[in-house]
Amino acid sequence: RRLEGHTNWVQCLAVGPDGTVYSGSFDGTIRVWSGEDGAHIRTLSGHSEPVFALTVGLNDKLYTGSLDKSIRVWSTR
Repeated sequence: RRLEGHTNWVQCLAVGPDGTVYSGSFDGTIRVWSGEDGAHIRTLSGHSEPVFALTVGLNDKLYTGSLDKSIRVWSTR
């Protein structure tokens, strides 16, 4: 199966404890996908440059790092 939707290269991936897939891209967005069927759930926007790192943390948090010199914290709920 292919998960498509980013408008530029995918740079990083993470999988949450519930199987949700998170992808970070050169388009500056993070996409959230269903681990079951690959359906696109939502797009997280906020970085102004490519997303180069992401990890799922404790307490339903997603941490992302970007070439815009910022780290953002998102809720995974």
